Amino acid sequence: MLHRRTGSHARAGRPPQIRRRRRRVALLIAAPFVVVLAWAAISYSHWMLEPTSMTLSERSAEWVRNDVPFGNGLVDEGERLFYTAPKTGGPQLKKLPTVGLSPARSHKRGSKAKAHTTAAYSPPRIKPVFAHPLPGEGVWHPTGPQVDGGAPVLVTTYRPDPSYPQVLAYVAWFDHTRTELAYYPGRYEPPNAAVRGPMMVPYDQRSRLLATFNGGFTYVDGSNGSADNGRTNEPLKDGNATLICYRNGRLAILRWSGGPDVGSNVAWARQSLAPIIWNGQLNPQLNTDPNSPQWGYTLGGTLRVWRTGVGIDRHGNLIYVAADDQTVISLAKILQHAGAVRAMEFDINPEWHTLITYTHSRHGLNPTMVGPNPMQSPDRYLVPDDRDFFAVYEPVPGPVTVPFQ
Repeated sequence: MLHRRTGSHARAGRPPQIRRRRRRVALLIAAPFVVVLAWAAISYSHWMLEPTSMTLSERSAEWVRNDVPFGNGLVDEGERLFYTAPKTGGPQLKKLPTVGLSPARSHKRGSKAKAHTTAAYSPPRIKPVFAHPLPGEGVWHPTGPQVDGGAPVLVTTYRPDPSYPQVLAYVAWFDHTRTELAYYPGRYEPPNAAVRGPMMVPYDQRSRLLATFNGGFTYVDGSNGSADNGRTNEPLKDGNATLICYRNGRLAILRWSGGPDVGSNVAWARQSLAPIIWNGQLNPQLNTDPNSPQWGYTLGGTLRVWRTGVGIDRHGNLIYVAADDQTVISLAKILQHAGAVRAMEFDINPEWHTLITYTHSRHGLNPTMVGPNPMQSPDRYLVPDDRDFFAVYEPVPGPVTVPFQ
């Protein structure tokens, strides 16, 4: 009688060439998975071991978005599942959050700046859009000492849209005659900084620090060039909105048309997409397509997210805005309502909006975050940060340069 051999006995009885062939097939099947796992381990480890100011979860998401094939879509889908878009209507706010100082706490301070011959200008109250405004809505508050008879930095909040009664816009105003604005590269943005610098507010400049705020879109998202002290970091792109500071301290927002490099009269320049306001009017090309690369990819592909922007008023002063649940069109309307005649969009999504003001005491700097952002610390920009940013100082005499000490 013949018996069928099974299991290990059967396999042992197979010809050696069959066993070798099957091992080769198994190795060929496993090899791609081993290679992918090895690549993923090396790539992730390299990404995580780089110095960073991000949290582990943020850094992991950035790794998937930037290094993993189709990772950008995966992160977007994950974010979409956890993000809840705002609904219109709902209960009214009872009161506004406290921002800035009361006028009684704002004291005069001797300025090291050049003398000014004009009287201190203050912007008018931002006109409330609700029929029954909350106490203090749109009223400006100083954030620190007076300089040359006026408050150099003012902040306020107001509700910009009656359809969303709980949404707040956080607005800051910087007097161009009583402040000096500096632009600093971060650890990774811009990618090819001519001089990387300290990636934070320099220690020897902190005694005159008044405020800091986030920069614009990254270079990869729109070829947003920049320059420091007349040296190009990334080439500037014609047509992009460009926040620029000249050597004489004058600020402007331009629609850039000067080629890849700045002139010798420029202290620094930072681009971010196309202008959203020009000569007081909204850019007619603004749209609410959440997937339009022209105005930035939003968290999870949703329509309304945290957005920031900067504008110049008709007196040449700078306005910064941060607000949640905004489209690029509603952001432009906030800046327009606050008095901007030219404006540009800065960074968007909840990780990046950061407006910090500072008071000084014998114990050092006291930072205050204006606008809630649990993903960032009030000490952001006092330690090295990944992204580029702006610092607002009391001015000193002489041509504007970016202090990198």
